[in-house]
Amino acid sequence: MNDRPMTPIRLIYETHATTTDNEAGIATGWLPGVLSPTGRRQAQELGDRRRNDGIAAVFTSDLHRAVDTARIAFEGTTVPIHHDARLRECNYGRLNGRPQAALASLRSRHIDEPFPGGQSYREVLAATEDFLIDLRTRWDGSRILLIAHSANRWALDCLLTGTDLEDLVQAPARWQPGWEYTVPPAGPTQAQPGERSWSEH
Repeated sequence: MNDRPMTPIRLIYETHATTTDNEAGIATGWLPGVLSPTGRRQAQELGDRRRNDGIAAVFTSDLHRAVDTARIAFEGTTVPIHHDARLRECNYGRLNGRPQAALASLRSRHIDEPFPGGQSYREVLAATEDFLIDLRTRWDGSRILLIAHSANRWALDCLLTGTDLEDLVQAPARWQPGWEYTVPPAGPTQAQPGERSWSEH
C-alpha cells in the first residue's frame, strides 16, 4: 500500500488561441471554431512559453479550436495531450454561433438557468469540478497545462480562489499569457453545491 501523502497540483490555464469567430465577434459556444492566422501564431507562442515549463501533461477541451491550439503548441514534443469534453465552453444552445453582442446582456441570466437548448454556467462549473476531482487521482504533485475557454476559467476562479461566479460572468473579458492555480489534494468543504471553494485546503 502506498502511504505517500498526496501533494497539490500546479495548474496552468491558457485560453485557446484566437479564432475566425473571435475576430468576427461571434460567440462560438459548442461549435468547433477555426483558428485564424493570428490564432495559429498565438498557439506557437503558447508553445514557446510552455514547452520547457516542466509540464507533465496537457488537457484540453475536445472542441476543435482548443485541440488545434494544443497540437500546434506542442508539435514535435513528447508531452501527452488529453482531450476532455468536460472542458468545453458553455453550450449556448440556440445562441451558439450568434454575435457576442447578443449574448453580453444575457450572461447573468444564465448562471443557474440554462441557455435555451443549452447549459447554465453553473453546469460548466460542475463539469470543471468533476474534471479536477479526476485530475487529482492521477496527477498529484504535477504541473499541468489546461487549454480551454472563458467559462472554464471562471469555474477555476470560483472553485480555486473563491471568487463569486456572478462577478466573474459579468466582468469585462480579459486576456493574459496564462493563469496559475493550485489544486489541493483534499476536496471542497463549503456546503453549497456548484459554488464550493477549494482554496482553503
